[in-house]
Amino acid sequence: MNQQLAPAVVCRGLRKVYDGRHGLFRKPSPSVVAVDGLDLVIERGECFGLLGPNGSGKTTTVEMLEGLLAPTTGEIQLLGLQWATAEQALRERVGVALQETHLPEKLMVEELLTLFRSFYRTPRPMADLLADVELEEKRRAWVGKLSGGQRQRLAIACALVGEPEVLFLDEPTTGLDPQSRRQVWGLVAGYRARGGTVVLTTHYMEEAERLCDRVAIVDHGKLVRVGSPSELIAALPGDHVIELELEKNTKNTASALTADELGQVRFVKEAHLSAEGVWSLAVREPEHAVAAVLALLESKGCALGRLGTRKASLEDVFVALTGRHLRDG
Repeated sequence: MNQQLAPAVVCRGLRKVYDGRHGLFRKPSPSVVAVDGLDLVIERGECFGLLGPNGSGKTTTVEMLEGLLAPTTGEIQLLGLQWATAEQALRERVGVALQETHLPEKLMVEELLTLFRSFYRTPRPMADLLADVELEEKRRAWVGKLSGGQRQRLAIACALVGEPEVLFLDEPTTGLDPQSRRQVWGLVAGYRARGGTVVLTTHYMEEAERLCDRVAIVDHGKLVRVGSPSELIAALPGDHVIELELEKNTKNTASALTADELGQVRFVKEAHLSAEGVWSLAVREPEHAVAAVLALLESKGCALGRLGTRKASLEDVFVALTGRHLRDG
């Protein structure tokens, strides 16, 4: 394969099985298939998102792509190279920022970046790194004194020291406040503007829709669907969602309605009931669908507790494809 034209990431038949052995004096547990025959192609210059609940296999997949885990079977190529034969070359061209990066707290920001810059033959200038992550005023601050958002931006700066061609971000904004989250989004946008490729895992649908050119939905170690956020959302039965909840009393519960009844209402395409007793209705023409649903409730004597409408999202895509929410374990 011509390395100049090779995609950023290619994996074929990727599989990871944990055999469950626990040593001489403990009974072995059953083998666990974490990733089950994954095929992916990620082009250079795109932001590609891996979406899935905890235990879906996305983090294991990313760790294999990063060279941190060896696959049980399957093939991985990054930039036309393989970890088994070109590990040093790939370490120079790949950046990794983990969900929780434990940085030395007794170093100053500038000292930590100096350390990471020493690992590369042609590191980015210190001034550029500090400007990228908006930490110029913190260059002499102790790492241990930084806020959560500042630490995460510093961790991403460490991943960007070598100006990598591929940047892996595993849940980069988990636990951050909205302002810090948007600062990280700006970092990703700036890196991509310089031609970089991003592989991102996230639980935040707004983040995936804003940043990703394409996303892969992964569940139980298998690839469920790949496409752009807009393509996946457009394929849903309805382009809007009505969420409704009945007043909570013994005579007026969610079970007073059925999915079949709601599905027969004009403009309603699908109906799902959550474990919390909230109905989600996939609809077209929401202004007419709301009136039709309210008419059904009135005919059945159901008292409405709450009703809201919104545009369909990637979360709805995930529920439609897997039957559960992204944050479900």
